[in-house]
Amino acid sequence: MAKKHEETEVLLVQGGEQSGGSQGAGVSHRRQSHRLKLTGYVARRKSLPIGITWDTELPGFGLRKRKSGHLTWIVKHRPRGVQRMVTLGSAGVAAGALGAPAARAAARRLLIKATLADLPTAPEKLKAPLFAEFAEEFWLDYSPHWKPSTRDASRAYIDKRLIPRFGTLSVDAIERADINRWRDSMADVGGAFNRSIPVMSVMMQYAEKLGYREKNTNPCRGVSRFKRDLPERYLSADEYQRLGKVLAEHDGANAFVVPALLMLIYTGARVSEIATLRWRYVQIPRLTLPDSKTGPKAIYLNPQAIAVLDGLQRRGDDQLVFPAMYREVPINLGQHWEKIRRKATLPDVRLHDLRHSFASVAIAKGIPLATIGKLLGHALPETTARYAHLADEVISESADRICTSLASSMGMNA
Repeated sequence: MAKKHEETEVLLVQGGEQSGGSQGAGVSHRRQSHRLKLTGYVARRKSLPIGITWDTELPGFGLRKRKSGHLTWIVKHRPRGVQRMVTLGSAGVAAGALGAPAARAAARRLLIKATLADLPTAPEKLKAPLFAEFAEEFWLDYSPHWKPSTRDASRAYIDKRLIPRFGTLSVDAIERADINRWRDSMADVGGAFNRSIPVMSVMMQYAEKLGYREKNTNPCRGVSRFKRDLPERYLSADEYQRLGKVLAEHDGANAFVVPALLMLIYTGARVSEIATLRWRYVQIPRLTLPDSKTGPKAIYLNPQAIAVLDGLQRRGDDQLVFPAMYREVPINLGQHWEKIRRKATLPDVRLHDLRHSFASVAIAKGIPLATIGKLLGHALPETTARYAHLADEVISESADRICTSLASSMGMNA
């Protein structure tokens, strides 16, 4: 009987207060469920009738109001032909209540799973949601994989840049022209655009995986970013020689300073990746970092980097490879670098420029940009593309040498 009553409650709702528990000749007063576009405003309405109000746009998505006044988001679906009702969370203004966009996203995700369970072949693509609704679905699925700092920044970009611009567009209707117009509108804040578009690109890729967009239709792919006067600095062979001499003669109190700097030079790793390196991550011939700016990462070790690590006494697995002098905390390389770069007469070279210089040397040796991106741990090809002009210079110089040799052979040198 309980199951039958539950199914009745799914299909019918109580139509207001009953008078004496009956209407007419003892027949319960019932009427069909209410239907509205379910929003946060609807969930806050005190006049919402008791029972279930179904959404007019997403079949199976509903808002249930108990006689006590308690509100919950629900979804009704039929996985493998069995009708089920699932409570998604509390609604309304109570602490911890689930917002309407997040509830809609969770309902849509559950309905997709139910569709997949029913069909032996690829299911028919569901209607793509509006970008504002998809943003909440994306956030629930994707953000747990980001570091806290990345989550905070990405949430700000989504709320302040992306939803105001694309919120009312269907996810599958966003085209390259829309992205280009957005870019043009942000000419005065190019840095904000450069930081926002990678998030938009990831969202469009995820929309493809969910079936909301056709494969390989990411409208962000290939969109140029605003050029910025990045303070990039590349060391020359002579500067490397001066730096090497200073490091060889360095006699600071902390014996980990020089090995740590050599690891930066030999691997192109980020400063934070070397400063926080622990011995359990050292698995020759690579460093296996469980987390980095772009997530889990492997840093490939060349013979020189391996020699640096072999020269250190291996400590406990959970201990730092390059600790501070008196405490088990990451070494502050910036503090030591200030003195070392001055001795090498390189006052304008930052620690991060050692990473740029690693890429510069790799390009000069003819290593493809795609390979360099993997060595540096870039998540997006666009990040490695910043070094493309260096590759162009190498090609141009090679062409000059070839033509000079040919002209000399022909006796046509100027």
